Amino acid sequence: MKVFINKRIPETGIKILEEEGLEIIFPQHENLSHEEWLKYCQNADAILSIGNDFKYNKGFFEACPSIKAIALYSVGFDHVDIKEASQRNIPIGNTPDVLSKATSDVAFLLMQAVARRASYNFQKVKEGNWGAFDPLHALGQELYGKTLGIFGLGRIGFEMAEKSQKAFDMKIIYHNRHPNGEAEKELGATYVSFEELIKNSDVLSVHANFTPEHQELFNHEVFEQMKTNAIFINTARGGFHHQKDLYHALVKKQIWGAGLDVTNPEPMMKDDPILELSSVCVLPHIGSATIEARNGMAKLAAENITAFSKGQRMPHCANPEIYSPTL
Repeated sequence: MKVFINKRIPETGIKILEEEGLEIIFPQHENLSHEEWLKYCQNADAILSIGNDFKYNKGFFEACPSIKAIALYSVGFDHVDIKEASQRNIPIGNTPDVLSKATSDVAFLLMQAVARRASYNFQKVKEGNWGAFDPLHALGQELYGKTLGIFGLGRIGFEMAEKSQKAFDMKIIYHNRHPNGEAEKELGATYVSFEELIKNSDVLSVHANFTPEHQELFNHEVFEQMKTNAIFINTARGGFHHQKDLYHALVKKQIWGAGLDVTNPEPMMKDDPILELSSVCVLPHIGSATIEARNGMAKLAAENITAFSKGQRMPHCANPEIYSPTL
């Protein structure tokens, strides 16, 4: 079976595929055009897909009829038409859980960086612009005892909530499609409506799986309802927030600060005015960027491919009803 891998991944995953005797196809270079990417896919049986630059939609499946399985090197699968894949009996693997701690660490980091204006103050140091002591200049805020709102309390959201509660004794509220009994039992988390979430959160952190209905959910109407001291954190997908609305909400002081590991668009322009604000911290989508997480992702993605190659259900699958693929 031929497996196309569009970018380098840790050797952990490559060894698993090689030990199963699978033929691995690597591109001659990684900055592929859409046409180059399609050609490689058309010559493969399965894809181990890194990044979300290309879309797996009806047009793709029609252009690449040889593809029988796709293993994503990610938890999210919003760039895949799952319904279309399922209709074609194509399993879509993903890599849940192994990056929950790493991604929640980044959300926790951003929350603190924004609260204490870390990016702004670091820039002052780099510029040699410490200035004289000013008791009122660019003050941060403390997080102790405040309310953390989680939009999408799955594994990553749980990790973020647990860290925040233990470190800062924060009260946890959340909004999900369904209540999370584990979080309510272990963390004393309270399930609230979306309206209550945005009105009562001192820090609002986004951790849900992105779907089309979430497109720019956090826009000017939502920001207007949030607390003026609120910090908005997004480590999920940039599409959750309307970036210009977020900028205007910060400038108008409708909310206090924002920490982003994902942006809209992504990558963002270096002259985006949001970068000039003192209570903003932006990272280049590094949520899973640890040795441990990336090795774990490579292992899960490779295991999804090898399971498929043996005619077995992928152990981690976004459309688990596809359990008995035909090679």
